Amino acid sequence: MNKANLQPLKGFRDFYPEQMRFRNFLFGKMRKTSKLFGYEEYEGPTLEPIEIYTAKSDEELIKNQTFVLKDKNDKSLAMRPELTPTLARMVAAKQNELIFPLRWFSIGPRWRYEQPQKGRYREFWQWDIDLIGETSLKADAEIIAVACNFLKNLGLTPKEVVIKINNRRFLQEKLKAIKISSNKINPVYKAIDKKDKMTANDWENYLREIVGNEKQAKDLKSILEEKVFGNFQELSELFALLKKFGVEEYIEFDPTIVRGLDYYTGTVFEVRDKEGEFRTIIGGGRYDNLVGLFGDKKIPGVGFAAGDATLEEVLKKFSKMPKIENNNKILVTVFNESLFNDSLTVSQKLKEKKISNELYLNPDKLNKQIKYADKKGIKYVIILGPDEVKDKKVTIKDLTTGRQSTIALDKINQFFSF
Repeated sequence: MNKANLQPLKGFRDFYPEQMRFRNFLFGKMRKTSKLFGYEEYEGPTLEPIEIYTAKSDEELIKNQTFVLKDKNDKSLAMRPELTPTLARMVAAKQNELIFPLRWFSIGPRWRYEQPQKGRYREFWQWDIDLIGETSLKADAEIIAVACNFLKNLGLTPKEVVIKINNRRFLQEKLKAIKISSNKINPVYKAIDKKDKMTANDWENYLREIVGNEKQAKDLKSILEEKVFGNFQELSELFALLKKFGVEEYIEFDPTIVRGLDYYTGTVFEVRDKEGEFRTIIGGGRYDNLVGLFGDKKIPGVGFAAGDATLEEVLKKFSKMPKIENNNKILVTVFNESLFNDSLTVSQKLKEKKISNELYLNPDKLNKQIKYADKKGIKYVIILGPDEVKDKKVTIKDLTTGRQSTIALDKINQFFSF
């Protein structure tokens, strides 16, 4: 086997225990934040019929970024590039049984065939959180407040990150005012969404090509440079609500935020770092028509998604990566082969009391066992030599301080009551 065979597929990652510690930390923050606001966890299939995405997702996402498989009946299946269509299908399937509004969240893998780069992979884990069945802007404000709470829980401050907010209906009014025809509005949204991905000159040429009118292209550029929304009611109400939620320090209006997916209908928002190194850290908005594509009722929704890889890079950028130690704090050493059963008994007694520990299986020199524990970040080693066994005692050494104590064997549980 050559060295190339030892690497994961391009855009995929191995998660060694050190990486899993961070991933579990991050997912824990996601779950804690979700549950704090009363959201319940759900999950859907990792494979779906391609049709549920072609119904309303972005055409580029389907054609260029979705992993498509064929089953034995030649049916096209998609490895889910996003979860919102699955959520809409699940809600529509039980729309007469569910109690609305729904507060649901999910954390799971997604796949997109895009060029891997810093913070972006072809396989990634994503947190989706949605509030379904509520038309009020209070729902939009709550979802944005959830995002703010999460950012705070990660230690990210308003000096480092910002939530940029816009409204598609606001932008639609502006586009109609400069005589952009209805059939060009969605293509213009997509053009705006690509603005940060292209050079200024390339983007302006692309925009002129779409609108087909030099004056309209110039007027549109002026709209995107205006950082005020005037008296547009939805945005005025939303910003007032966000102030009541206590998150106004994180937010700002930005007319260039449109989100690339077709199903957004109103509020749209993205979390960015203030230096602009990462395009989107968290993104979401309101979708009022998606569930109706799968069921009889028009059920509104609002939500957002956040990927693990980008969040990790952002935390690294701002030196906010947590120091996560080995969960196991105890190593039970084996003095020699004849005392193995005594060490095993101590290890078992600790486990019976739900105290995690690792048993060293071979009677290597004690110094080697202690070095092993130190390298793994294990804090305590338990030593059972002939004298300890005879006196029904154990010696416990704290590797962080170098101190050691000899205590009665029957007191060991109290010692480790962390």
